[in-house]
Amino acid sequence: MAQDWPGARRPLAARVAAPREPVDQARIRRRVVRRRATGMTAADVAAALEDARFDARQDSRHEHLADDERGRAEIAEWERIEQLLADAASGTVYDLGVDVVVQEELAAEAAAAAREAELREAQRIAARADELQALRELGTLEQTEPREGDEAVRDELTRRAGSYVQQDVDSWFAHALAAHLGHYHAPAAREAAVGLLPPSVLAHAALLTELAHLVPGAGVDQLAFAARLTAADREATGDLAEFLARARSEQS
Repeated sequence: MAQDWPGARRPLAARVAAPREPVDQARIRRRVVRRRATGMTAADVAAALEDARFDARQDSRHEHLADDERGRAEIAEWERIEQLLADAASGTVYDLGVDVVVQEELAAEAAAAAREAELREAQRIAARADELQALRELGTLEQTEPREGDEAVRDELTRRAGSYVQQDVDSWFAHALAAHLGHYHAPAAREAAVGLLPPSVLAHAALLTELAHLVPGAGVDQLAFAARLTAADREATGDLAEFLARARSEQS
């Protein structure tokens, strides 16, 4: 019978593709105007504005173009840039880098992109936590290998369990780190783990590493006592791992 773990897996929500945002034609046209205006003087902008107004009058004769928001957006942007240069010192040319409106828009877009990235990462972590929780319930967690970013998934599982340390998950991480399984095959991932996993998991992994050198071929079940040692005294476990490492170094 499957064990009822703390922080049991939540029902999986139906996966629905996020609707695509409609293309903002007015926004595109404003950007086109800004690129064209870069380096222009006030006189150049005034001429471009007159051209845009002429084109708009021509388009108004055609029913399918009479209410085109792109033309209105283009004229409005030329008018804004014209006013911007009129308020500036004589001889000033338009520069995107000092256009406050443009810079504010870019900052807002960057913030929105960051929020979207955070949301996608949170969704990834939640989905992976559901997956690992399901494996725990089936008793097959040790048959899978950790992936990049699973350290954050460990934190999510701990949060779901009310900050209760889940020994089986920590043991899984320690064994993978010691045996260089999954993404821990890469030295960079093992180095990064030092700042991503708690000291108890690192001490457990260090002891497993030394025990594997001491008794090559020892199975996970044979080394289960290492987890109990870590739970009882994490600092002593780390000290033991360091002692064994020094002894091995002196013998080599």
